[in-house]
Amino acid sequence: MRHSLFIFHLSFFIFLGALLPLRAALPEMTLRDIDGRSVQLATLTRQGHPVVLSFFATWCKPCMRELEAIHDLYADWQDETGVEIYIVSIDQAQDVHKVKTLVNGNGWDYHVLLDPNGALKRAMNVQNIPHLFVFNSKGEQVYQHTGYTTGDEKTLRTYLH
Repeated sequence: MRHSLFIFHLSFFIFLGALLPLRAALPEMTLRDIDGRSVQLATLTRQGHPVVLSFFATWCKPCMRELEAIHDLYADWQDETGVEIYIVSIDQAQDVHKVKTLVNGNGWDYHVLLDPNGALKRAMNVQNIPHLFVFNSKGEQVYQHTGYTTGDEKTLRTYLH
């Protein structure tokens, strides 16, 4: 009986957790952008507009498809919601030079951060890429997903408020 009660309570809390909105904040951490400037992460979501944070790597094909699909819509989203998109490269230190070349070659207007030692990746429990987070204008995490399927960017738009 005790075992069944324990399982019931555990299942209930897992179910309840799935229903509750996410409210995690960005960690107090500093990363460098592709131009070598320091960026304090926790301040990104304190600007009063939505923020998208997307983890990627230069070698990740689904990441490239997602970033390209979002890029096609980014200017409209900025006009509508003021969203800022930060993409976080998890490429290793010896490969970070490839990141700037990739971003410039694709004409992406994203803010690009480098996480070569994986500190932010670990802090945000990112296991697979692409992994995308959305923070609303209050700085609350309201959405996240892993992987990319064509059309995911349309779902993403509904969380930009």
